[in-house]
Amino acid sequence: MSEIVIKTSDELALLRESGRLLASVFSWLDTQIEVGCTTMHINQLAEHFITETLEARPASKGQYGFPFVLNTSVNHVVCHGIPSETTTLKSGDIVNVDITLEKNGFITDSSKMYMIGEVSPFAQRLVNKTYEALWAGIRQVKPGATLGDIGHAIQRHAEGNGYSVVRDYCGHGIGKQMHEEPQVLHYGTPNKGAVLKEGMVFTIEPMINQGKAKVKVKRDGWTVVTADRKLSAQWEHTVAVTADGVEVLTLRDEEDGLQGP
Repeated sequence: MSEIVIKTSDELALLRESGRLLASVFSWLDTQIEVGCTTMHINQLAEHFITETLEARPASKGQYGFPFVLNTSVNHVVCHGIPSETTTLKSGDIVNVDITLEKNGFITDSSKMYMIGEVSPFAQRLVNKTYEALWAGIRQVKPGATLGDIGHAIQRHAEGNGYSVVRDYCGHGIGKQMHEEPQVLHYGTPNKGAVLKEGMVFTIEPMINQGKAKVKVKRDGWTVVTADRKLSAQWEHTVAVTADGVEVLTLRDEEDGLQGP
Protein backbone atom coordinates (compact mmCIF):
# COMPACT_ATOMS: atom_id res chain seq x y z
CA MET A 1 0.00 0.00 0.00
CA SER A 2 1.37 3.41 -0.95
CA GLU A 3 1.65 6.16 1.61
CA ILE A 4 -0.69 9.12 1.97
CA VAL A 5 0.73 12.14 0.14
CA ILE A 6 0.74 15.32 2.22
CA LYS A 7 0.38 18.35 -0.05
CA THR A 8 2.54 21.45 0.34
CA SER A 9 1.04 24.94 0.37
CA ASP A 10 2.12 25.41 -3.25
CA GLU A 11 0.47 22.16 -4.26
CA LEU A 12 -2.70 23.10 -2.40
CA ALA A 13 -2.79 26.37 -4.31
CA LEU A 14 -2.71 24.44 -7.60
CA LEU A 15 -5.40 22.04 -6.35
CA ARG A 16 -7.49 25.02 -5.29
CA GLU A 17 -7.32 26.42 -8.83
CA SER A 18 -8.21 23.04 -10.34
CA GLY A 19 -11.17 22.82 -7.97
CA ARG A 20 -12.34 26.33 -8.81
CA LEU A 21 -12.28 25.51 -12.52
CA LEU A 22 -14.15 22.25 -11.95
CA ALA A 23 -16.86 24.09 -10.00
CA SER A 24 -17.25 26.42 -12.99
CA VAL A 25 -17.93 23.42 -15.26
CA PHE A 26 -20.99 22.60 -13.16
CA SER A 27 -22.12 26.24 -13.28
CA TRP A 28 -22.02 25.99 -17.07
CA LEU A 29 -23.83 22.66 -17.16
CA ASP A 30 -26.53 24.03 -14.83
CA THR A 31 -27.74 26.11 -17.77
CA GLN A 32 -27.64 23.22 -20.24
CA ILE A 33 -28.96 20.05 -18.59
CA GLU A 34 -32.71 19.73 -19.17
CA VAL A 35 -35.48 17.48 -20.43
CA GLY A 36 -34.57 16.07 -23.85
CA CYS A 37 -30.82 16.34 -23.37
CA THR A 38 -28.82 13.17 -24.08
CA THR A 39 -26.10 12.12 -21.70
CA MET A 40 -23.64 12.17 -24.61
CA HIS A 41 -24.54 15.81 -25.21
CA ILE A 42 -23.62 16.56 -21.59
CA ASN A 43 -20.29 14.83 -22.17
CA GLN A 44 -19.61 16.85 -25.32
CA LEU A 45 -20.53 20.15 -23.65
CA ALA A 46 -18.23 19.44 -20.73
CA GLU A 47 -15.34 18.38 -22.93
CA HIS A 48 -15.53 21.54 -25.02
CA PHE A 49 -15.83 23.78 -21.94
CA ILE A 50 -12.93 22.12 -20.11
CA THR A 51 -10.53 21.97 -23.05
CA GLU A 52 -11.40 25.17 -24.94
CA THR A 53 -12.71 27.64 -22.35
CA LEU A 54 -10.68 26.52 -19.32
CA GLU A 55 -7.65 25.19 -21.22
CA ALA A 56 -7.58 22.24 -18.84
CA ARG A 57 -7.66 18.46 -19.20
CA PRO A 58 -10.65 16.19 -18.52
CA ALA A 59 -8.76 13.72 -16.35
CA SER A 60 -11.24 10.84 -16.71
CA LYS A 61 -10.79 10.59 -20.48
CA GLY A 62 -8.39 7.73 -21.11
CA GLN A 63 -8.10 6.81 -17.43
CA TYR A 64 -8.27 3.00 -17.18
CA GLY A 65 -9.31 3.01 -20.85
CA PHE A 66 -12.48 5.04 -20.21
CA PRO A 67 -13.23 6.93 -23.45
CA PHE A 68 -15.39 9.76 -22.11
CA VAL A 69 -14.98 12.97 -20.11
CA LEU A 70 -17.52 12.22 -17.38
CA ASN A 71 -19.95 9.71 -15.93
CA THR A 72 -23.71 10.14 -16.17
CA SER A 73 -25.57 7.86 -13.76
CA VAL A 74 -29.35 7.97 -14.21
CA ASN A 75 -31.96 6.75 -11.68
CA HIS A 76 -30.93 3.25 -10.55
CA VAL A 77 -27.39 3.63 -11.88
CA VAL A 78 -25.14 3.99 -8.83
CA CYS A 79 -21.96 5.22 -10.52
CA HIS A 80 -19.77 4.97 -13.65
CA GLY A 81 -22.69 5.42 -16.05
CA ILE A 82 -21.49 5.77 -19.65
CA PRO A 83 -22.63 8.76 -21.74
CA SER A 84 -24.82 7.67 -24.64
CA GLU A 85 -26.58 9.16 -27.64
CA THR A 86 -29.56 6.95 -26.85
CA THR A 87 -30.01 7.92 -23.19
CA THR A 88 -32.28 10.97 -23.25
CA LEU A 89 -33.18 12.64 -19.97
CA LYS A 90 -36.91 12.80 -19.30
CA SER A 91 -38.99 14.57 -16.70
CA GLY A 92 -38.76 12.72 -13.39
CA ASP A 93 -35.21 11.45 -13.90
CA ILE A 94 -32.41 12.02 -11.43
CA VAL A 95 -28.87 11.98 -12.82
CA ASN A 96 -25.45 12.18 -11.24
CA VAL A 97 -22.81 13.96 -13.33
CA ASP A 98 -19.28 13.06 -12.17
CA ILE A 99 -16.36 15.05 -13.57
CA THR A 100 -12.60 15.19 -13.01
CA LEU A 101 -10.37 18.04 -14.13
CA GLU A 102 -6.61 18.43 -14.26
CA LYS A 103 -4.86 21.81 -14.44
CA ASN A 104 -1.14 22.38 -13.96
CA GLY A 105 -0.63 18.72 -13.10
CA PHE A 106 -3.18 18.49 -10.28
CA ILE A 107 -6.57 16.75 -10.39
CA THR A 108 -9.84 17.43 -8.58
CA ASP A 109 -13.01 15.35 -8.67
CA SER A 110 -16.63 16.30 -8.01
CA SER A 111 -20.15 15.20 -8.80
CA LYS A 112 -23.60 16.73 -8.60
CA MET A 113 -27.14 15.42 -8.79
CA TYR A 114 -29.56 16.97 -11.27
CA MET A 115 -33.32 16.56 -10.92
CA ILE A 116 -34.92 16.72 -14.33
CA GLY A 117 -38.32 18.33 -14.81
CA GLU A 118 -40.98 17.19 -12.33
CA VAL A 119 -39.31 14.77 -9.94
CA SER A 120 -41.27 12.65 -7.47
CA PRO A 121 -41.11 13.59 -3.77
CA PHE A 122 -39.41 10.30 -2.87
CA ALA A 123 -36.70 10.88 -5.49
CA GLN A 124 -36.21 14.46 -4.28
CA ARG A 125 -35.89 13.22 -0.71
CA LEU A 126 -33.20 10.69 -1.66
CA VAL A 127 -31.21 13.34 -3.53
CA ASN A 128 -31.49 15.83 -0.67
CA LYS A 129 -30.68 13.37 2.12
CA THR A 130 -27.65 12.12 0.17
CA TYR A 131 -26.44 15.70 -0.10
CA GLU A 132 -26.92 16.13 3.63
CA ALA A 133 -24.95 12.92 4.20
CA LEU A 134 -22.07 14.28 2.13
CA TRP A 135 -21.93 17.40 4.28
CA ALA A 136 -22.25 15.38 7.47
CA GLY A 137 -19.03 13.66 6.39
CA ILE A 138 -17.28 16.85 5.30
CA ARG A 139 -17.97 18.48 8.66
CA GLN A 140 -16.01 15.75 10.43
CA VAL A 141 -12.81 16.71 8.61
CA LYS A 142 -10.12 18.32 10.77
CA PRO A 143 -6.67 17.40 12.04
CA GLY A 144 -6.87 14.63 14.61
CA ALA A 145 -10.19 13.26 13.37
CA THR A 146 -10.26 9.85 11.70
CA LEU A 147 -11.57 8.40 8.47
CA GLY A 148 -13.95 6.36 10.62
CA ASP A 149 -15.49 9.59 11.90
CA ILE A 150 -16.32 10.60 8.32
CA GLY A 151 -17.79 7.24 7.39
CA HIS A 152 -19.81 6.99 10.59
CA ALA A 153 -21.37 10.43 10.13
CA ILE A 154 -22.44 9.57 6.58
CA GLN A 155 -23.76 6.13 7.52
CA ARG A 156 -25.69 7.46 10.52
CA HIS A 157 -27.40 10.14 8.43
CA ALA A 158 -28.23 7.84 5.52
CA GLU A 159 -29.46 4.89 7.55
CA GLY A 160 -31.26 7.19 9.97
CA ASN A 161 -33.33 8.37 7.03
CA GLY A 162 -34.14 4.84 5.87
CA TYR A 163 -31.50 4.44 3.16
CA SER A 164 -28.50 2.16 2.64
CA VAL A 165 -24.87 3.03 1.96
CA VAL A 166 -23.08 1.42 -0.99
CA ARG A 167 -19.97 -0.31 0.37
CA ASP A 168 -18.37 -1.46 -2.88
CA TYR A 169 -16.99 1.98 -3.82
CA CYS A 170 -15.35 4.71 -1.80
CA GLY A 171 -13.66 8.08 -1.83
CA HIS A 172 -9.93 8.40 -2.37
CA GLY A 173 -6.87 10.54 -2.01
CA ILE A 174 -6.22 12.76 -5.01
CA GLY A 175 -3.54 15.09 -6.32
CA LYS A 176 -1.06 14.41 -9.10
CA GLN A 177 -2.85 11.08 -9.49
CA MET A 178 -6.60 10.61 -9.65
CA HIS A 179 -6.54 7.80 -7.13
CA GLU A 180 -4.15 8.01 -4.19
CA GLU A 181 -4.27 6.84 -0.60
CA PRO A 182 -6.28 6.87 1.58
CA GLN A 183 -9.46 5.03 0.73
CA VAL A 184 -12.37 6.95 2.25
CA LEU A 185 -15.21 4.64 3.24
CA HIS A 186 -18.72 6.03 3.60
CA TYR A 187 -19.50 3.88 6.62
CA GLY A 188 -17.48 3.17 9.71
CA THR A 189 -16.79 3.50 13.41
CA PRO A 190 -15.79 6.71 15.20
CA ASN A 191 -12.12 7.00 16.20
CA LYS A 192 -11.10 4.23 13.81
CA GLY A 193 -8.97 4.37 10.69
CA ALA A 194 -6.25 6.75 9.56
CA VAL A 195 -5.87 9.98 11.52
CA LEU A 196 -6.35 13.11 9.44
CA LYS A 197 -3.41 15.50 9.10
CA GLU A 198 -3.09 18.98 7.64
CA GLY A 199 -2.29 18.75 3.91
CA MET A 200 -4.24 15.58 3.21
CA VAL A 201 -6.51 15.89 0.16
CA PHE A 202 -9.21 13.37 -0.70
CA THR A 203 -12.70 12.95 -2.07
CA ILE A 204 -15.86 12.22 -0.13
CA GLU A 205 -18.50 10.77 -2.47
CA PRO A 206 -21.27 8.77 -0.78
CA MET A 207 -23.52 6.60 -2.92
CA ILE A 208 -26.84 6.16 -1.12
CA ASN A 209 -29.53 3.71 -2.22
CA GLN A 210 -33.28 3.92 -1.77
CA GLY A 211 -33.40 0.15 -1.33
CA LYS A 212 -30.71 -2.34 -0.38
CA ALA A 213 -26.98 -1.61 -0.62
CA LYS A 214 -26.24 -4.46 -3.02
CA VAL A 215 -25.03 -3.44 -6.48
CA LYS A 216 -23.92 -5.16 -9.66
CA VAL A 217 -21.85 -4.23 -12.71
CA LYS A 218 -23.47 -4.41 -16.14
CA ARG A 219 -21.93 -6.29 -19.03
CA ASP A 220 -20.24 -3.16 -20.36
CA GLY A 221 -17.81 -3.52 -17.45
CA TRP A 222 -18.39 0.04 -16.23
CA THR A 223 -22.00 0.78 -15.30
CA VAL A 224 -22.87 -0.01 -11.67
CA VAL A 225 -26.57 -0.41 -10.86
CA THR A 226 -28.63 -1.22 -7.78
CA ALA A 227 -29.39 -4.94 -7.63
CA ASP A 228 -33.04 -4.21 -6.75
CA ARG A 229 -33.31 -1.46 -9.42
CA LYS A 230 -34.36 1.12 -6.85
CA LEU A 231 -32.99 4.65 -7.08
CA SER A 232 -29.48 5.68 -6.09
CA ALA A 233 -27.97 9.13 -5.55
CA GLN A 234 -24.43 10.44 -5.13
CA TRP A 235 -22.70 13.75 -4.44
CA GLU A 236 -18.95 14.34 -4.33
CA HIS A 237 -16.43 16.98 -3.32
CA THR A 238 -12.65 17.13 -3.12
CA VAL A 239 -11.57 18.39 0.31
CA ALA A 240 -8.33 19.41 1.98
CA VAL A 241 -7.51 19.09 5.67
CA THR A 242 -6.48 22.53 6.93
CA ALA A 243 -4.75 23.58 10.15
CA ASP A 244 -8.09 24.00 11.90
CA GLY A 245 -10.67 22.15 9.79
CA VAL A 246 -11.56 21.58 6.17
CA GLU A 247 -11.51 23.40 2.84
CA VAL A 248 -13.85 22.19 0.10
CA LEU A 249 -11.73 22.67 -3.01
CA THR A 250 -14.60 22.05 -5.44
CA LEU A 251 -17.17 24.24 -3.66
CA ARG A 252 -19.76 25.63 -6.09
CA ASP A 253 -21.20 29.14 -6.05
CA GLU A 254 -24.60 28.00 -4.78
CA GLU A 255 -22.90 26.35 -1.81
CA ASP A 256 -21.32 29.55 -0.50
CA GLY A 257 -21.98 29.65 3.21
CA LEU A 258 -22.13 25.87 3.62
CA GLN A 259 -18.41 25.47 4.23
CA GLY A 260 -17.49 25.64 7.87
CA PRO A 261 -18.92 24.31 11.12
